Amino acid sequence: MAENRIKREVESRALTERPKQWMPPELLPEPDKEAGYEYRWIRVSMLGKDDGRNVSTKLREGWEPVKLTEQPQFQLLTDPNTRFKDGIEIGGLLLCKTPAEFVQQRSAYYAKQTAAQTEAVDNNLMRQSDPRMPIFKERKSSTSFGSGT
Repeated sequence: MAENRIKREVESRALTERPKQWMPPELLPEPDKEAGYEYRWIRVSMLGKDDGRNVSTKLREGWEPVKLTEQPQFQLLTDPNTRFKDGIEIGGLLLCKTPAEFVQQRSAYYAKQTAAQTEAVDNNLMRQSDPRMPIFKERKSSTSFGSGT
């Protein structure tokens, strides 16, 4: 019975794997995620000009640059002329992180702003509405159950 077995060297995963195919490179590599944090690439320059205003805004929002020691796989990809010596900058974008709670709070803030603005626009439209030619037409439907006689 032992003679019927296939040798382990012959039956290897490498022999059964599909050949690898060429794929275009990702524009920005994905960082290893740390629990409780959200990651984002922040613009620090565009067309060779620094964008200090954008960086300042994002840092005040709670984003902080990710240190190269936290993501060592980016060692060879980073810009050697970056202003953020310990940071990870690729093509004018700086990898930053912030607590996940900040992202949720920011999303809730902007959802509330959007709802308030939508309500204001709707109220303004309804004030201008004429009953002879309404902007919005209330549509009601009803369903009844019972005998169909």
